[in-house]
Amino acid sequence: MRITDGLSPKKVFYYFEEISKIPRGSGNTKEISDYCVKFAESHGFKYLQDDSNNCIIFAPSVGCDKTEPILLAGHLDMVCEKAPDCTKDMEKEGVELTVDGDSISAVGTTLGADDGIAVAMILALLDSDNKRPPVEAVFTTDEETGMDGAKNIDISSLRGKMMINLDSEDEGVFTVSCAGGNRTRCILPVKREEYSGEAFKITVSGLKGGHSGAEIHRGRANADMLLGRILNYALSVCDVRVISVDGGLKDNAIPTSAEAVVKTQEPENLKKAVCEISEVIKNDYASVDGGIVIDIKEAFPKEKAADKDSTEKIAAMLSSLPCGLISMSRDIEGLPETSLNLGILKTEETKVSAEFCIRSSVLLKKEELKSRLALFMKAIGGTVVSFGDYPAWEYKKKSRLRNVMTRVYTEMYKKEPVITAIHGGVECGLFSDKIDGLDCVSIGPNLKDIHTYHESMSISSVKRTWEFLLEVLKELASAS
Repeated sequence: MRITDGLSPKKVFYYFEEISKIPRGSGNTKEISDYCVKFAESHGFKYLQDDSNNCIIFAPSVGCDKTEPILLAGHLDMVCEKAPDCTKDMEKEGVELTVDGDSISAVGTTLGADDGIAVAMILALLDSDNKRPPVEAVFTTDEETGMDGAKNIDISSLRGKMMINLDSEDEGVFTVSCAGGNRTRCILPVKREEYSGEAFKITVSGLKGGHSGAEIHRGRANADMLLGRILNYALSVCDVRVISVDGGLKDNAIPTSAEAVVKTQEPENLKKAVCEISEVIKNDYASVDGGIVIDIKEAFPKEKAADKDSTEKIAAMLSSLPCGLISMSRDIEGLPETSLNLGILKTEETKVSAEFCIRSSVLLKKEELKSRLALFMKAIGGTVVSFGDYPAWEYKKKSRLRNVMTRVYTEMYKKEPVITAIHGGVECGLFSDKIDGLDCVSIGPNLKDIHTYHESMSISSVKRTWEFLLEVLKELASAS
């Protein structure tokens, strides 16, 4: 008995369940890429697979004599997050699906509907006799960690000039522009020394988290940055030395938990300080992130503590570096313009690194944020490294594809779609850079809480999005 038996559209959910069995976190995409290759081979389709595990499948038209192909795009990788008590090894195991009414989710982990539902829809389409023009199905890898697949893919074999990207999370919303961004890693050297005292682990947990592009403007707490507030306050009332600070797994996900291991010769003062600042933090975020839990327990570390200077610089870095929403767009109401998210905080023997995801629809603002990070880190004896830069996707004033999709949507649902730009990065910007004159729209069904273990997808929305996609392709196949 399959979990998705009885769900409609049948083939879409069949393929979604099949790929959900495959571990496919970013950087672990060979198996899912090979699955697409085997699909192409079994259906007699031409395909290309490259060293980045990108896969392109070329499928002929059905029910028409059109020769101009349509590009359908989705990414093969997913964000792997799991609940604190989940024991699943997401490097080796797929996700366990569960259905509750109109919602499908995964047990204790991210669902991977971002962007597994795109892969499932495209495979279901190619495994059907629905009327369509020729299809160039583009499956990219490592979208969630810098869009490296889209950066590396060779598009010389592609002929299509219109692309439907199936990597959006709100039904009836057509995304036509997005911010650009990069990853910037701040590196602080750490000197260690012998320090006698009692050791404690300070844990921050229970945060909502979320996608740093979609939820950054909601004012939610960042667990890594909360550690900075706690350490900074503790240092103001007692002598503390940091042993380690760690939190977050993905730079594009707002961290839901983090921990600091410290030593002190004033244990009661430290406990009191943590209790006091905890109440302040919980009060600050009561209306937007009400589940915050801050705890302090005895610890037994083997590592030496950072010296006083390094400890103060770690606290300064985590409490003073900018993080979160920087500015809103002046042109589009409700759209964040510039932000950054500290997503990965990691301690090693000789350094602490803090990795940020920077986003902005204005190139100059993006560069200014990089400069701010670099200037601060230089002032405290650190350095920065930037990588994973990707361009903004600019709005196309004249778009045949957008016009066709808007007309079809309006006819089907008796209302107009929402045409919007987003703060999150999508691969359309990279493809628009690579393919001259590309006409692109991004759509998708309703997803909630992506990049968290609360992620879910609306079953009925998948059905409507699928039916809409078929009608758009039918219209493109029929157009003169």
